[in-house]
Amino acid sequence: MRGIILASVGLIAGLVFASNGAQAAADISVFSYPPAVDNYDQAPVAAPIPREMVDYDGPYSPGSIIINTGERRLYFVLPGHQAMKYAIGVGRPGFEWTGVSHIANKREWPDWTPPQEMLKRRPDLPRHMEGGIDNPLGARAMYIAGTLYRIHGSNEPDTIGEAVSSGCIRMTNDDVTDLYDRAKVGATVVVLRGASTEPDAVSAGLEEGRAAAQENNN
Repeated sequence: MRGIILASVGLIAGLVFASNGAQAAADISVFSYPPAVDNYDQAPVAAPIPREMVDYDGPYSPGSIIINTGERRLYFVLPGHQAMKYAIGVGRPGFEWTGVSHIANKREWPDWTPPQEMLKRRPDLPRHMEGGIDNPLGARAMYIAGTLYRIHGSNEPDTIGEAVSSGCIRMTNDDVTDLYDRAKVGATVVVLRGASTEPDAVSAGLEEGRAAAQENNN
């Protein structure tokens, strides 16, 4: 199966962006999926889209995180040519971004301090919120180096699979806790846009989300 090629990578605000989307094949092409499950009646309410193990035949080493925002799925690469696949919520239109970075830090039940950019858009938000079940960052957060973005839990599990955030990657609290226990500080994070129904499609443009990556966050 075809691997992923990210070419013409440049450093921008600590986040590496490929300069030409046509040079980055969609990561989704390196995954092979098991047969669909017809009955999810036993799935917990908080995780309507169950995580699952899939085959992986790409170039990234175990411990890497691959995020396909077009598919709204996150993959954690495991040994033995496998990956754990999670459902995610992604940035809404105007807040998309793509690039390559790494996990800079991790927090359990993190506090939340909305950045100034967000407060300008939403002056009704609190200036600071202690960690806890009502905190929008949920049970765990992994901070992406060179950005204001995080991979984090959510107190709104019904938004998983949707494009509603200001750029952060949302997961259910159950899934983010599972990922948190697997991922290490320093782990590579690759963020791409692609369509799972078009495995041969080229990523929609790694540079297109550059402005949003610098200005918007959740």
